[in-house]
Amino acid sequence: MVGRRRLAGRGAGDSGPGPDVGFGGRPSDAELLRRHVAGDTEAFGALFLRHKDRLWAVALRTVCDPDDAADALQEAMISAFRRAADFRGESAVTTWLHRIVVNAAVDRLRRRNTRSVSWSGDEDTLETLAAQGTRGSALAGSPPTGAGGPAAGMAVDAADSIETRLDVNAALQLLPPEQRAALVLVDMMGYPVADVADILGVSPGTVKSRCARGRARLLPHLSHLRASSAVGGNQPGGLSVSSEQEGGV
Repeated sequence: MVGRRRLAGRGAGDSGPGPDVGFGGRPSDAELLRRHVAGDTEAFGALFLRHKDRLWAVALRTVCDPDDAADALQEAMISAFRRAADFRGESAVTTWLHRIVVNAAVDRLRRRNTRSVSWSGDEDTLETLAAQGTRGSALAGSPPTGAGGPAAGMAVDAADSIETRLDVNAALQLLPPEQRAALVLVDMMGYPVADVADILGVSPGTVKSRCARGRARLLPHLSHLRASSAVGGNQPGGLSVSSEQEGGV
């Protein structure tokens, strides 16, 4: 599990010397949104650029497909662009943006789940899902696989990393959308449970319950990663495969 981190904007974009100025003299998230509503044609683009990397990561890790993630992020940002005037400041702007992205990603998952596959315990299903997860994977630039030497070792590491990512993505596809979203935000993105509760619009206890149930469902499929991490270090991808039933704090 990655270390806990506060959402950017809770102390980075939405607080600072004053309500309209962030650190370094930059406009705060709230000020950029206010300027956008007032007609500034560049303000929303600046706000998006400030948070796009994390928003993209949330979308991608939630839907586990680059094409669907791009569509979900685009839909979310169009929605945020049009609904900016409805923002009341009851949460941080970045929480509001994350909520819209997660909702768009979960909607995509629900639409996709009309053809979903439930895991019955056979390895063939997991392998099929992993094969599906290769669509859009960036394999270019991997070190050449030689007969030996450092390049060969790097190639093996890269292959192991890709295999691990595919295992995690395939396993995540077995979870209901709500459990997957909670697990991605807490275990993979490293957000505190309180922030995730704000994003999902549920109580912290519900977030902990969804994470616990999701981990329990993933454990049989990803326990080999825990065994590997005991030998090679931290688990790749930041996903906890702990059997503990507490939340993610």
